[in-house]
Amino acid sequence: MTSAGTLGSVPAAALLPALRARFGALLRELSKFGAVGGVAFAIDFVIFNVLLRSGMESLLAKTCSTVLATTVAFLGNRFWTWRHRSHAGMARQYTVFFLLNGVGLGIGLACLAISHYGLGSIWPEFQTPLADNISGQLVGTAVGTLFRFWSYRRFVFGETVVPEPAPAPAPADPAVPVDEVAPHPTHPTTSTVVRRM
Repeated sequence: MTSAGTLGSVPAAALLPALRARFGALLRELSKFGAVGGVAFAIDFVIFNVLLRSGMESLLAKTCSTVLATTVAFLGNRFWTWRHRSHAGMARQYTVFFLLNGVGLGIGLACLAISHYGLGSIWPEFQTPLADNISGQLVGTAVGTLFRFWSYRRFVFGETVVPEPAPAPAPADPAVPVDEVAPHPTHPTTSTVVRRM
């Protein structure tokens, strides 16, 4: 049973600042992730369209552009977005990041394949560069980005590193009687035992 003014074990007065701090930190991470993602998206978009215009097949062009954009995204997220989080080693993080990004890439490729090959076999308008950009770059990237934010935050960059505070010395209890040895005022070499009451 909770008492008045508390919510579970958290006092109601402390709940709002705790929620504000938690969601404020999440919002800062999300905005940095979005900025890094915006740069990576621009790289992905430009490379994808350059490769399409050069005659490369749609799925291969998307794969190449995503791999280049992912490298930029990894560096930005590791050294800026989640620099305050624990880092288990560059090689391990890079591997897990790319594996999870492979799932994100699969989401983008699935959206592109459904549009280009599935719907495109029925309506040729879905096989144009505009349709490829809408399905692969907009829809696929949006869904893939949600997955990436969640998975990078949870599996790649670990928990927030919080410095442990130094232990405070235990305060003396004045109510407990203490025996101490005090020097005798007239004879410095002689000691008497004084008992506090």
